[in-house]
Amino acid sequence: MLDRAAWEKNRAETAPPILLVVAVALVDVDGRVLLAQRPPGKSMAGLWEFPGGKLHPGESPEQALVRELKEELGIDTGESCLAPIAFASHRYEKFHLLMPLYVCRVWKGTPQPHEGQTLAWVRPQKLAEYPMPPADLPLIPALQDLL
Repeated sequence: MLDRAAWEKNRAETAPPILLVVAVALVDVDGRVLLAQRPPGKSMAGLWEFPGGKLHPGESPEQALVRELKEELGIDTGESCLAPIAFASHRYEKFHLLMPLYVCRVWKGTPQPHEGQTLAWVRPQKLAEYPMPPADLPLIPALQDLL
């Protein structure tokens, strides 16, 4: 049996780093959700995901989403338009992903793929038909319940 200090040392040596990313379910006036397909050359290429990305140092999750939506999709929204609804916690081989999911119904502009991704507006009941990274899958029921 390991004592507490040995257990903590062993855990620290074997635990992957935590990666904090943030994602958003953009919901249009027809109740559809925007998904983006990861482009060739990126990890998990071909899988569909909610738009978002990594936080920069000093950014809040909301600030990161506002920035990412502008960079990835060319749309503008405000932090007050983002409502947190769920989060994913998933261990991948090299890192542990922690990802809050927000819903946004208000933005300016029309989402356009600025990073080589394909976009699709999807009805909530059809979300599970799109292959997604493992961390995204548990978010689908929460989103369907909300919408």
